[in-house]
Amino acid sequence: MSGEVHTATNQIKSTVPHPYHMVDPSIWPVLGAMSAMCVAGGIIFAAHFGNFILLAVGLLGAMSTMYVWWRDVVRESATPGLHKMITQIGLRYGMALFIASEVMFFVSFFWNYFNYFFYPDKMGYAMAPVWPPMGVTTIDPFAIPLFNTMVLLLSGTTVTWAHHCLLEGDNKGTVQGLAVTVMLGLAFLCGQAWEYTHSPFNFYHGGVFPSAFFIATGFHGFHVIIGTGFLIVCLVRAMRHQFTPQRHFGFEAAAWYWHFVDVVWLFLFVCIYYLGRSAIVAG
Repeated sequence: MSGEVHTATNQIKSTVPHPYHMVDPSIWPVLGAMSAMCVAGGIIFAAHFGNFILLAVGLLGAMSTMYVWWRDVVRESATPGLHKMITQIGLRYGMALFIASEVMFFVSFFWNYFNYFFYPDKMGYAMAPVWPPMGVTTIDPFAIPLFNTMVLLLSGTTVTWAHHCLLEGDNKGTVQGLAVTVMLGLAFLCGQAWEYTHSPFNFYHGGVFPSAFFIATGFHGFHVIIGTGFLIVCLVRAMRHQFTPQRHFGFEAAAWYWHFVDVVWLFLFVCIYYLGRSAIVAG
């Protein structure tokens, strides 16, 4: 009898109007965590034993989980009445906090870089402590890095163009702006891949400077890959007319993330590419 009363109470609570979105039970978080664990273990097995099976399984599971999870989120956002005002505010706060956490990642990388930039004697060299270390040939900042900077700055304007078109109800302009932004993101990744393959130093035998360089620029490149994926999803949704001038937070979140990637790259270009080169030239 008590069970029937409890069930009836839950049914009454579920029918009471409220401004919150009650998320349905889902298995995707568990599968996502298991896939991430497989990826982490797979990296260890691949690095130490040359076995890539676990890594491949983890990556396949992670990408599959991302697809089905995003599919469910898109369906929720398109269902009338689910994402009310309080829910939308919570999503905005969540995205803002996520970007803030990403900022702290890069703060740690810049802290590490400037620790050796201003105090190169900490590297343990007895003679001529300079930064970059003696014998390290840096990348010309006015070659591929400058090209990548122009590409990312242009992509920031095109994603803003797409957002403006969306607010004006111009879906065709939104699709065009997103398509150009995606192409510029891919162009940046191609430029960075070319730069890495032609770098005068490498990650494994270069010392402190290459380690600081590759961890900062490589982590940023990883974020560009993620941001490009976000924009591709938004492009597909825009082509399916799933955004409206009133409801398009998925697009806004992707645009916020892309502008964050742009700003971080400007700091990387000035601090690591330009200041790093000027320090060795001045010396």
